Amino acid sequence: MTPRTPHLPSKTPNMGTTIFTVMSALAAEKGAVNLGQGFPDFACDPRLVDAVTDAMREGLNQYPPMTGVAPLREAVSAKIGKLYGRHYDPVTEITVTAGATQAILTTILAIVHPGDEVIVLEPCYDSYVPNIELAGGVVVRVPLTPGSFRPDFDKIQAAITPRTRAILINSPHNPSGMIWSREDMLRLQEILDPTEVLLISDEVYEHMVYAPNQHWSAASFEGLAARAFIVSSFGKTYHVTGWKVGTVAAPAALTAEFRKVHQFNVFTVNTPVQHGLARYMADPTPYLELPAFYQRKRDLFRAGLAQTKFKLLPGEGTYFQCVDISGLDVPEKHLSEAEFCQWLTTDIGVAAIPLSAFYGNGFDQKVIRFCFAKKDETLNLALERLAKL
Repeated sequence: MTPRTPHLPSKTPNMGTTIFTVMSALAAEKGAVNLGQGFPDFACDPRLVDAVTDAMREGLNQYPPMTGVAPLREAVSAKIGKLYGRHYDPVTEITVTAGATQAILTTILAIVHPGDEVIVLEPCYDSYVPNIELAGGVVVRVPLTPGSFRPDFDKIQAAITPRTRAILINSPHNPSGMIWSREDMLRLQEILDPTEVLLISDEVYEHMVYAPNQHWSAASFEGLAARAFIVSSFGKTYHVTGWKVGTVAAPAALTAEFRKVHQFNVFTVNTPVQHGLARYMADPTPYLELPAFYQRKRDLFRAGLAQTKFKLLPGEGTYFQCVDISGLDVPEKHLSEAEFCQWLTTDIGVAAIPLSAFYGNGFDQKVIRFCFAKKDETLNLALERLAKL
């Protein structure tokens, strides 16, 4: 007998390693300041760590309910009601997930049948398309307007067919930092009203919106909320991306289908972390103060970039800043976005992400993305290096 590994036809033959993993590995290898992958390099509030530690010491370490611990679901429901004016039943309409990425995958697996079409707006977060393909769905790519990254509603409406199962939107938007306006949400509601199309609303950066802008949740619009799975992230809000805890809010009938998949996907989520988060949420100050916290970092970073030959794109929300690299007078001017980011990491010592990585066809518009969720000293070091350009 000769041991042999059977041939395994790939379900995802075109799927490679994410650009975030690639650029973070290169940054570590070259000793570069990593402004590529979107995670803070500073600590969370010690009170949050204490709350989780207390829960562990109290013995809250066994399986919680599949849907999430009741105090956390109740806290999330109360927060949504206060901020966005819609009540979600914490028993039947709020589910705690192992991060937003799992929440989106589970939603897609729950609602997309083989052959169903799902509209994504490019550039988009890189998990969306693989999630749809794993579910057997058909990806329908609709571009956001280059430069402004505003939704093109004529193109969105034209993309809807009898086979359209869902549309996936993201505001505040990763990678561009664009925010959907109230008028945008109302226009989407108008377009979807006569259809059976479901909405997946990725709102993980909901608390990173900068004056005079405002976050408009799908929960605030009756016609959208009735057909929406709204995805949020504790990791983004509380500077604990490694904890991988999020939520999905949806009408009871949609939540029931979501939970059918959730129970056999991750089943449930870290018990003491859930209790710690529930206790921490009793004080809304941390998320209410988050816009000012990140706006100061954004302004610091933008002021430094303004001294370089990068062209700043608007930064309405998220903790990302996009810049146009076409005006840089360097030998590497004619490199693609991806090649430029590799050069920037290797030769200048600052890692960034090419926007082309967020497009299925690798559309290159000479724009790259920096993350400013960093300590001031990290941002200042990066700006010192970027000043060489």
